[in-house]
Amino acid sequence: MLSTETTEEMAKQRGDWLARGFAWWNQVIARVSQRAGAGRAREVERFLKFATVGVLGAIIDFGMLNLLQATILRPTEPNATLKVALATGTAFVTAVSSNFIWNRYWTYPDSRTRSVRRQWVQFFIVSVLGLAFRLVWVRTLYGPFGTIGVDVLGGLGLIGTLEETATRQLGTNIAQFFAIWIVMVWNFFANRHWTYNDVE
Repeated sequence: MLSTETTEEMAKQRGDWLARGFAWWNQVIARVSQRAGAGRAREVERFLKFATVGVLGAIIDFGMLNLLQATILRPTEPNATLKVALATGTAFVTAVSSNFIWNRYWTYPDSRTRSVRRQWVQFFIVSVLGLAFRLVWVRTLYGPFGTIGVDVLGGLGLIGTLEETATRQLGTNIAQFFAIWIVMVWNFFANRHWTYNDVE
């Protein structure tokens, strides 16, 4: 068993590694913003940070979705469509919570004229509108995307056939992948011009 001092030292080293990685990523974003943004470097930096938070949110989103579909919300009949909607909705709310915290304190740290509660409500309203689009998109397209995905993977020789539940899970992931990118663009512009419009 490791001593308390060894455990604390390992935690500190991990923390230092994370801090160095975070500082490095901030520098990359700053350099790219300066080169790509010209007179709009600050806005480009915000977009890159928002996109980084979005990628983290997507990882949380997909992780939660697949955890739920592998356990308590398997997309099986009866009510496969309802289970898909519940899984994708729960994953979305989890990711939005993470995204709000990161965006409030990292992407827009200079946005402080509004209370956290008010910004959370505004961020959540924008996100709910994105969720409404996403739920309709995923619910409508998970079946066709699943069939297309199986056909493509089968054509590449990567899989044979999949059972209906696995096809639905594949389709849900494909539909959600596209929805996340569409909703991310919506979220950035809506939040920038409403939730965080108090920053220059």
